[in-house]
Amino acid sequence: MAFEIKNLSVLAYANGFTLWHYTTPDAAASVDTTGYFNAASDMLHVGDMMLANVATAGTMQNGVFAVVAVANGVVDLANMTVFDTSDTD
Repeated sequence: MAFEIKNLSVLAYANGFTLWHYTTPDAAASVDTTGYFNAASDMLHVGDMMLANVATAGTMQNGVFAVVAVANGVVDLANMTVFDTSDTD
């Protein structure tokens, strides 16, 4: 699939930092590919963080991405840090 702006939302904004949420059936490896978020390059800034639900059509993963570069309309995210979903209780 491709980036869908309707699935990107602001959770919090302060001091020039934005915390986003994004959900997609795409895998994390696709989402953090350089250029995936180019359509949102005017909204994203280096240092922003994005909570994410990825691979929602299969084995969903939850985690966080960091925006590491936005230049000339090209957005790059760091690899997703996956939240542990195991429950030992």
